[in-house]
Amino acid sequence: MRFGLIANLRREGAREAIDCVLEWAGHNSHEVFYYREDLEEICHGRATKLAREDLATEIDILISMGGDGTFLASARSVGSAGTPVLGINLGSLGFLTQLRPHQLEDALNAIVREEYLIEERMLLKTVIEGRPKLESPYALNEVVVDNGPIARLIGINLRVNGEELVTYKADGLILATPTGSTAYSLAAGGPILHPTMEAIVVAPIAAFSLSTRPMVFNASDILELRIGSEHEVAGLTLDGQVSAPLLDTDRVIVTQADFRLKVVVFPENSFYKVLKEKLHWGVSPSAH
Repeated sequence: MRFGLIANLRREGAREAIDCVLEWAGHNSHEVFYYREDLEEICHGRATKLAREDLATEIDILISMGGDGTFLASARSVGSAGTPVLGINLGSLGFLTQLRPHQLEDALNAIVREEYLIEERMLLKTVIEGRPKLESPYALNEVVVDNGPIARLIGINLRVNGEELVTYKADGLILATPTGSTAYSLAAGGPILHPTMEAIVVAPIAAFSLSTRPMVFNASDILELRIGSEHEVAGLTLDGQVSAPLLDTDRVIVTQADFRLKVVVFPENSFYKVLKEKLHWGVSPSAH
């Protein structure tokens, strides 16, 4: 098989995990590919370097090593190619990256034996009307509009399928996928959704209202945002990694992407098991 590799070398244990993949691939006649310059030293002679735009189409599975941030960056690298991503957690929480390094070799052997599952996750696409296309307009977790560098309330008008709905007075607004429902949206009081669902959670950040609550919309809905700020500027962020300034004349359109991210999972690591283990779901505070 042909495996791609993306890793965050700043994480403890990253080099050891990369060595594990390279040695396993060498002993079992599999190929490994990479594109990032920082992997050159450790991968030289044991893996093949490709251009970033070619990686996803030349491999069978992409191995993402790091935390959830690395996984989100890996999802952007795959894009619409449909290449499955296997997440290896080198961080602390790692909700998207289910496996630890000590499970890596067993997981790779299971993949070769085809003893794994593929979960498809929806993404969001963001367009700022009248502006050049964002460098990476897709979000696996969430799209956030906030007050940018000015810590003041802003008005965010939300229209759904062309129908006026509400104008939030808040620090910002989160539009999250089911995958992202356990990330920033959860911290803002949003509901937890199973990651394979198709829906969009809209959760205000510190809303100046007792009646404003998070809402769940159909994945096929077209959400339109307009900003009202006395400073005439706000910020747009996708997955906490891609950002752009917004003017109060901008119209932001958020829709479901026309492709899905394929995530490698194993039967023993169900979403509910991960929920209980990593977020301590249902555990009484006295149990700690």
